[in-house]
Amino acid sequence: MGDYLALAMFPAILSVLFLGFPVALSLMGVALVFGYVTFGPAVIYQFAEKVDSVASNYILAAVPLFVFMGSLLERSGIAERLFEAVHLWTRRLPGGLAVGTIIMCVIFAASTGVIGATESVVGLLAIPVMMKYAYDKGLISGTICAGGSLGTIIPPSVVVVVLGPVADVSVGDLFVGMIFPGLIMAGLYILYIVGRCTLRPSDGARLPPSPDDPELAEKLSITAKALIPPLVLIFAVLGSIMLGWAAPTEAAGMGALGAIILTLSYGSFSIGVLNEALIKTVKVTCMIMLILLGGSMFSGVFIASGGVALTQDLIAASNLSAWATIGLFLLISFIAGFVLEWISILLIFIPVFIPIVKVMGFDPVWFCVLFLVVIQTSYLTPPMAPAIFYLRGISPPEIKLQHMFRGVMPFIVLQLITLVIVMIFPNVVLWLPSKVLGFN
Repeated sequence: MGDYLALAMFPAILSVLFLGFPVALSLMGVALVFGYVTFGPAVIYQFAEKVDSVASNYILAAVPLFVFMGSLLERSGIAERLFEAVHLWTRRLPGGLAVGTIIMCVIFAASTGVIGATESVVGLLAIPVMMKYAYDKGLISGTICAGGSLGTIIPPSVVVVVLGPVADVSVGDLFVGMIFPGLIMAGLYILYIVGRCTLRPSDGARLPPSPDDPELAEKLSITAKALIPPLVLIFAVLGSIMLGWAAPTEAAGMGALGAIILTLSYGSFSIGVLNEALIKTVKVTCMIMLILLGGSMFSGVFIASGGVALTQDLIAASNLSAWATIGLFLLISFIAGFVLEWISILLIFIPVFIPIVKVMGFDPVWFCVLFLVVIQTSYLTPPMAPAIFYLRGISPPEIKLQHMFRGVMPFIVLQLITLVIVMIFPNVVLWLPSKVLGFN
C-alpha cells in the first residue's frame, strides 16, 4: 500500500503547485501528509534528520557565496567594459552585435553563476544598440534570452551547487563536465546568427567602418583591460577547482572576494551597493535553502516508502530500453519545465531518476549535464519561459511578446541539438573531468 501511495505523491505535489501555493510549503505539506499516512508520527524524526542533513551540508555554503558574487558583479561595471571590448572585434561580422552579445554572455555567465543576472545586465546594454542598427526584433529577443540562459550550463552555476548534493555527485565534476557542452551550445548560437545574417543581411547588418574606430594597438589595450579582470575571476573559481587547489565551496569564497576587489577597482563599490548585494544574497539563499529542505523531505518520504523501487519495477515491466528510459526522463523534465521552475523540477525528479540511471549503467554526471541542458531549454520554452519574463522587464515596448516567442524558437532547436550531441558522445562531458580531476 505504501508503494502505491508513494506514486500518488507526484500528482499531489503538481496539483498543489498549480493551485498557487509556495513551492517550499507545497513540498513540505505533501511530504508531511503522505509521510504521516505511511509511517505515522515517526516521520517527524525523519524530517528532523533532513533539517540537520541540509544544514550541515558543506557544499551548500557555496550558494550564498555565488549569489553574492553575482549580485556584486551586476553593479561592478564589468559588463559595460566587456560590451565595448567584445563588440570592437565582432561588429564587422554579419550579425556582429548579436555575436558579440553571445560571447559577452559566455564570459559574464562564467563570472557570476546566477541565472537571470546575465540576461538582465547584458540585455540592458545590448538591446538599445541592436535596435539602433535595425536588427530583427526576433533575433534580438532570441539572442538575449538564449545568451542569458547560458548561466545554467556555463560553470560556475548555482543550479549545479544545488544539483550536486541532490544527485549525490561531485559538484567539481559537474563544473568541469559542463565546460564543453556549454561552449558547444554557445558556438551553435554564433554559427546560427552568422549564417542567418549572411543569408538575410536585413536581420543583422554589418556595421560600417567609422572614422573614430580605434587603431589596433588601442583595441588590444581596451580588450586587455576589459577581459583580464573577469578572466582572473573565472580562473580563481574554475581554475582552482580544475587544478585541485580548492573545493567548490572554497573556490566560491575566492570568487566572492574577487568580486569585491573588482567592484573596488572599478570605483563602483559603496556601502549602499554592498548592502543591496547582501540583502539580495540573503533573500535568494533563504528561498533556495527552504525549497531544498522541502525537496529533501519530499524525496525522503518517497524513497523510504518504496517509491523508487516501484518506479524501477514499472519501468522493467514496460520493457523500455535503457535509452528509451533516459529519453522518457528527459521528456518528463522538459514538459515539467513548461509550468515549473528549475528548482522544483530538480528536487521532485532527480532523486527518482538518479538511482534508476545508475542501475541502468549510465554515468550520473553525464545524465546530470543532460538534465541541465533540458532545464535550460525549458527556461526558454513557453508558457513558463522565465527568460521571456526577464526580457519583458527590460525590453522597450517596440519588442512585442510575439517577437520574443518567435525569436527563441531557433535557439530552442540549437539547445536540443546540443542535447543530442551530448547523448551520442558522452565523452563530451566525461573526458575533461577524467583528465583534470582523475574522475572515473
